[in-house]
Amino acid sequence: MHMAGDVVLGGLFGMHFVSVFPDLSFTSEPQQPTCHGFDIVGFRQGMTMAFAVDEINRNSNLLPNVTLGYSLYDICVKLGIGFRAALSLVSGQEEQFTLRETCVGTPPVVGIVGDSSSTRSIAISSVLGLYRVPMVSYFATCSCLSDRQKYPSFFRTIPSDAFQVRAMIQILNYFGWTWAGLLVSDDDYGLHAARSFQSDFQSGEGCLAYLEVLPWGNYPNEIRRIVDVMKKSTARVVIVFAHESHMINLMEEVVRQNVTGLQWIASEAWIAATVFQTPHLLPYLSGILGIAIRRGEIPGLREFLLQIRPDQQHKNSYGNSVVKLFWEYTFECRFAPPPAGWVEAGGALCTGQEDLEDVETEFLDISNLRPEYNVYKAVYALAYALDDMLRCKPGRGPFSGHSCGYLQRLEPWQLVYYLEKVNFTTSFGHQVSFDDNGDALPIYDIMNWLQLRDGRTILQNVGEVKRTGFKGEELTIDEEKIFWNFESKRPPRSVCSESCPPGTRMARKKGEPVCCFDCIPCSEGKISNETGWYSVLNVAVCRYMINMYLKTVPFFIDSMECSSCPEDFWSSPQRDHCVPKKTEFLSYNEPLGICLTATSLLGTCICAVVLGIFVYHRTTPIVRANNSELSFQLLLSLKLCFLCSLLFIGRPRLRTCQLRHAAFGISFVLCISCILVKTMVVLAVFKASKPGGGASLKWFGVLQQRGTVIVLTSIQAAICTAWIVAASPTPHKNTQYYNDKIVYECAVGSTIGFAVLLGYIGSLAILSFLIAFMARNLPDSFNEAKFITFSMLIFCAVWVAFVPAYISSPGKYADVVEVFAILASSFGLLVALFGPKCYIILLRPERNTKKAIMGRGIEP
Repeated sequence: MHMAGDVVLGGLFGMHFVSVFPDLSFTSEPQQPTCHGFDIVGFRQGMTMAFAVDEINRNSNLLPNVTLGYSLYDICVKLGIGFRAALSLVSGQEEQFTLRETCVGTPPVVGIVGDSSSTRSIAISSVLGLYRVPMVSYFATCSCLSDRQKYPSFFRTIPSDAFQVRAMIQILNYFGWTWAGLLVSDDDYGLHAARSFQSDFQSGEGCLAYLEVLPWGNYPNEIRRIVDVMKKSTARVVIVFAHESHMINLMEEVVRQNVTGLQWIASEAWIAATVFQTPHLLPYLSGILGIAIRRGEIPGLREFLLQIRPDQQHKNSYGNSVVKLFWEYTFECRFAPPPAGWVEAGGALCTGQEDLEDVETEFLDISNLRPEYNVYKAVYALAYALDDMLRCKPGRGPFSGHSCGYLQRLEPWQLVYYLEKVNFTTSFGHQVSFDDNGDALPIYDIMNWLQLRDGRTILQNVGEVKRTGFKGEELTIDEEKIFWNFESKRPPRSVCSESCPPGTRMARKKGEPVCCFDCIPCSEGKISNETGWYSVLNVAVCRYMINMYLKTVPFFIDSMECSSCPEDFWSSPQRDHCVPKKTEFLSYNEPLGICLTATSLLGTCICAVVLGIFVYHRTTPIVRANNSELSFQLLLSLKLCFLCSLLFIGRPRLRTCQLRHAAFGISFVLCISCILVKTMVVLAVFKASKPGGGASLKWFGVLQQRGTVIVLTSIQAAICTAWIVAASPTPHKNTQYYNDKIVYECAVGSTIGFAVLLGYIGSLAILSFLIAFMARNLPDSFNEAKFITFSMLIFCAVWVAFVPAYISSPGKYADVVEVFAILASSFGLLVALFGPKCYIILLRPERNTKKAIMGRGIEP
């Protein structure tokens, strides 16, 4: 189809489905291939270009004084035919036609609108690019065509598949579909899309359950195998990058095997195909989601289409024949001369005067203009580029010497320059421009097949995805409008493995995709509480982040490793959060602490009672014997020993840690010093009773006894002071004993200091024991050395057993051992030293006389 003009634009459109090539034996002149199966949609696309050219010619503001023409070729959906048509257009070897009444020839074709196929566009533009002839495609989406080194003069008014792939992935991530199957056509469109989709989807933590290539032609065994794979797969979502011609055989097999329960995601190539909106396919395809070219409105197009007649405005035979084919297809008639037997079979003859409004035809349905709108924009892009070039002022042009392009000497490469700069807005309000790769502004509609109550299906817009300068790629979906072809009327779940619940971590299955994993419980002390976006953020925030930052944020974030809890925390029984560790110390509130506290207070009370008894009976011989002052000091020191054990109970603090060992050490040294002095006095008195031994008593007078106790106690006080100053005991949180507990204890600070303190006590105790042992057989009736020996034996036994028990006792039980040793040794001293005296004072007062004590007049 041709129309004359000062400048002619070429157009490549598929107006037939099938082509038949003649015999190429070259024994005669090769015939042209014949085309069959009229494609009314392709014809409407060609007529849209004709309308756009007509509209531009009627616009006095665009290309004034210049008439655009067109030369449209039917490529019959074949690469060979399309390639030949393109070469004919640019080489000037196409069929000659009358430009005006007096001019016959081939005007220059400065640019081509087409092709619709990526494969054909690759082949054609690779050649046209050598001559810098601009080609503006309205439907070729292969991302490979963005390579300006290979295709320098290629432009398109449809977004690249690179953007379509990312848009698909955004939809999958929006609904949490991480496990999907992918079907692609066996051509550049499908294979390049598969490569991009596989890379981008898997880098975003998505996984492909299968990737299958749909064959060209009729291969039932291969189609059957592919459908069988789909049927056995656990993936509930199927993405298809293919043309509708690939899908026909596939869907027939899907129906035959009754494969239901799938959510189909369609590419722009077949989402709007009405051939699938049939009653036997709708149970399987209703609810499809897909990407569609941006819809537009073209005012005046329907009126233009209604004016088409087989006998008007067609100066060449082929152009008229195409319109006649359309007419015959639409009205089911034949022009004269009809085929043999047509009239006899009741067929009608076409008159050319039939009214298109009298028939229901898809040709006049302009409610969903998508490829046609891209054709419209492509024609206008070439027109605006021509207009910009012709408005160039001499001396200010972009070419060498600041020259401009002229209509009479127009070179196609000059138009390429202006196409790269073109920027305009359509009457529908859409901006049209090209980026550095010749791609249009990326924007797609998201479509859904809505099944109506009467059984019909309509294509409804449920969102859009576009790239903006500020927010990047932005996805908008109206979920309320989406029709889901499932009983639940909700989006399906499509994951290989369900997200691991809190308290578990992912363990990848060997040899399987990353989306397939087992859930392993976290070990003690570790947690996981990340089960996906919905457990981290609420739904609204999640979807906002997906819309805003999808390129860098994956949808689900199952824990690959469990996180260790902080030092003072431990995992909960469910391993889903950290809880503060239990604290352990010898507390006043626990039974053990209560018992020890009660025992300590009991010992203190007993000491007080004994002290009261001794004070009351202080004039009696048994109290006055062997320096009653030392006995009172000994009772006071024992009371301090009992009370110092309370410092070991309760939560350790700095002051209690410093005091507990100091008080313990000083109290026991004071106690043992008194015992040592008493033992030495007993021994000195016995020696003084012998001839010549009176001199020994002068060293053990009252002052000497007091001084000895003070000096011995001061040494221990000095040891404690040096220990606290040099390396003070401090509170310590010990986490080594138990994993789930914090043991509060007092760190001794200096082990040497603690050892010296105990060693000093031990040395005094051993010395007291030895001296008392030597005096045990003295002939006094009441020989206190025997009881001192016994008490020191108990004391030493307790503290010898204390050392290994203390070292081996963990946590609070070390304090329990020490308190027990203090109480046991204190009770041992109290009972051994003061039990017999209290017995005599209270129960045998007749023995509390000087004669009885001296061994005279003792009653049995």
